[in-house]
Amino acid sequence: MATDVFAMAGNAATQGQGGQYQGIIMLVAMFAIFYFLLIRPQQKRAKQQKELVGGLKSGDNVVTAGGLHGKIVSVEETTMTVEVATGVKVKMNRTSVIEVKQL
Repeated sequence: MATDVFAMAGNAATQGQGGQYQGIIMLVAMFAIFYFLLIRPQQKRAKQQKELVGGLKSGDNVVTAGGLHGKIVSVEETTMTVEVATGVKVKMNRTSVIEVKQL
């Protein structure tokens, strides 16, 4: 009877070590999934937005996050002036631009 107990205990110890490695592998796999599905696309989008804002110049037709469509009249370091209608100019942050429209 005692030998059966020791045999079962040895078998359980071997399975416990495999379970530890399996837990680590699952943790690494979950991190990889989060990286490729959430973190990487968000970093790519942030890079594209930074390039878009950095390339703004007078004369560009833009769409802002608030939905305003207009033409850039002047660009400063952090702000820009957008003409939304003839004679109607609005000063706003450069980071609010989400799209540059091509005519």
